[in-house]
Amino acid sequence: MKYFQEKFARENLSDCTYDNYPVTSLGQLPDLLHYYGIEGLNVTIPYKTAVIQFLDEIDPEAKAVGAVNVLKIKNTVAGKRITGFNSDITGIRDTLEPLIGKAKIRAVVLGTGGSSKAVCHVLESAGIKYSLVSRSDKKGCLTYADLSSDVIEESRLIINTTPLGMHPDTETKPDIPYDLLGPDHILFDLVYNPEITAFLQMGIDKGCKTLSGLKMLYSQAEKSWEIWNNDSL
Repeated sequence: MKYFQEKFARENLSDCTYDNYPVTSLGQLPDLLHYYGIEGLNVTIPYKTAVIQFLDEIDPEAKAVGAVNVLKIKNTVAGKRITGFNSDITGIRDTLEPLIGKAKIRAVVLGTGGSSKAVCHVLESAGIKYSLVSRSDKKGCLTYADLSSDVIEESRLIINTTPLGMHPDTETKPDIPYDLLGPDHILFDLVYNPEITAFLQMGIDKGCKTLSGLKMLYSQAEKSWEIWNNDSL
């Protein structure tokens, strides 16, 4: 919310507001969509996949990912028409761009939710091989117990897509073998509040390069703004 408030002030956009609408279940979304003046919404964890059921249309890239974090709301003669997009893809791509193209890089993706789907899409598009890690046994996924020295050694990029470490539970972090990390590793956390999470701090202590979620936040926010203001979408 702060990002858009500062943007509106900086660009003298006095007729715009960006507010938080906390919901305890997606069943509250239909009522929210009828609030006067709402032209778009961002969707956060844990609703990025479940929200798809409320859409009238979905952007092809968001459909390929299977997750949505931007809703565009158009008022038509027939009523409101809701289209889903995924600006996380842009934010993740912009953050990882300096790494894309590096030879022999391999990634570990922690978590299997909506944000993880966007991360995997970007990695696949860049030709980066990765392993998914889940808390429970899932087909095609490792568990945290499977993160052996061999896996950590060959996976130089480790991406946290879980909410672990997010305010107010800032002491939590993914259960990975931090003692195996070193200067050749890159840790990317999609959590942006706080900027330096417990996960990233462990990486810093081990000499790793770290990427916070702030760059992704700003990039996906601007992409959301572009979607809401592009009449052709």
